[in-house]
Amino acid sequence: MPDRLVIAPERDLVRIDLPDGHALLPSPYAEADRRQAVEDLLAGNRFRPAGLGPGPFGLGIAVRDGRLMLEIRDAADAPLHALVLALGPFRRLIKDYHMVVESHEKAVAEGGSEARIQAIDMGRRGLHNEGAELLTERLAGKVEINFETARRLFTLVCALHQRI
Repeated sequence: MPDRLVIAPERDLVRIDLPDGHALLPSPYAEADRRQAVEDLLAGNRFRPAGLGPGPFGLGIAVRDGRLMLEIRDAADAPLHALVLALGPFRRLIKDYHMVVESHEKAVAEGGSEARIQAIDMGRRGLHNEGAELLTERLAGKVEINFETARRLFTLVCALHQRI
């Protein structure tokens, strides 16, 4: 049997830290969404902060005073760099995302048709894509990320900012 080359997924981020105050989200669906985003993010990601060299990194994510706080740490949990992004450009997307999530939950609870639920889910994916593009733009020159990493980070931003 010939040797097979197995390429492991990129994993620059090996730890995600979220604030304890957001342990309970308003619904099981929102909690599952957040949990899945963290699991997927840790399974494979591209997160390369400018000027810090290769990872692995830990990332603390929080929302404070209308700002997204990204605290980059080394593998030993020592602080390396903090990024602060205004959430203003994300407000419409986050608000729309929460409305779509609520619509999805309601459709499922009411036994909505599969077509309706799929249409709502397509809208959610579209918002994810738009949020990922915006996050990539806002981090340009600061952190190199791929599209899937940006999508998952946007999910976490939405989970942390439940009420806009």
